[in-house]
Amino acid sequence: MRDQPTWRIPVGVLALVAGLTLYGVAVATWLPPLIADWHAAFQAPVYLLFGVLWLLPLRRFLIWMETGRWSPPDKAEKS
Repeated sequence: MRDQPTWRIPVGVLALVAGLTLYGVAVATWLPPLIADWHAAFQAPVYLLFGVLWLLPLRRFLIWMETGRWSPPDKAEKS
């Protein structure tokens, strides 16, 4: 646990909110015209996929917010 607060956490939270907003607007703008003619049973998995796709880079982003590095710390460094 750190003793001093770091600038990365508030900046990271703001970047996450801004990034998710842009991602949501992009998906809501560009995806419907491409799949509007599809049956709802085929549209649902596409929206589900894009609904969870943003989670892929989230782990490394949260690691950066906490440690300042993009990769997880080595197990030897934890102890």
